[in-house]
Amino acid sequence: MDRPEPSLCIIGAGRVASALGRVLTGGGQVRLADVLARSAASAQAAVGFIGAGRPVSAFADLQAADFYLLAVPDDQIASCCAQLVACGVLRAGAVVFHCSGALAADVLAAAREAGAAVASLHPVRSFADPTSVAGNFAGTCCGIEGDRAATELLRTLFEAAGARLMPIDAAQKTLYHAAAVFASNYVVTLIDVAMQTYGKAGVAPAMALQMIAPLLRETADNAFRLGPQAALTGPVARGDTATVARQQAALAAWHPAHAALYAQLAEATAALAARKAS
Repeated sequence: MDRPEPSLCIIGAGRVASALGRVLTGGGQVRLADVLARSAASAQAAVGFIGAGRPVSAFADLQAADFYLLAVPDDQIASCCAQLVACGVLRAGAVVFHCSGALAADVLAAAREAGAAVASLHPVRSFADPTSVAGNFAGTCCGIEGDRAATELLRTLFEAAGARLMPIDAAQKTLYHAAAVFASNYVVTLIDVAMQTYGKAGVAPAMALQMIAPLLRETADNAFRLGPQAALTGPVARGDTATVARQQAALAAWHPAHAALYAQLAEATAALAARKAS
């Protein structure tokens, strides 16, 4: 006799909640019971995107479930967990997990004390476009840590959806997330700084993006294919200190903050170039 699909309630109705809800229900990994959001409209929109579930706007309306995903901002995870416990719906043996890259599973201590197993599962993706994430989730790397019972059950669910799960050290979670910030958020910031700098040189924003795109894509492709050391080019890699000094001076005269950023990156790049040469 086939076992019934495990049930899932999602607390939160943003991009992460919507994308993961569609991933897990679309492949039949779970049956979506409820989506809880502060506004009925937000919950309804998430349910519409996922294509399953019941929209609710109060913890008291939640059904009992096998899994609870807390897809809310980091500073709301602990309080939402406490409200989940207080509403009385949480059963012993249920799994409560969040998707924060910065917080460990221990932030869900209230659920653990109530008899649930807790975990943190962080998909290493940008969720700016939930439709794209949901449609191309196979191969996604997910950092996971927490109670063994929770991580084993979540591994079964997410590997069935094509994810690649990597155990991470909960004690180093802040550094783990800082790595993702370097690889994602700060790359966007550097694109903006490059656009501003091109703009000072008279290049229109739309054209600046067209100029940056092939540089960024080819550089990233080379770094992934060859490794950062072999992919490094440019004046620092060549030891062209005169060019670096002229650029530093020009930036300092125009935009001191960008000049300081350039100097920090030049120092880090020089260290990478030294490893390349050794």
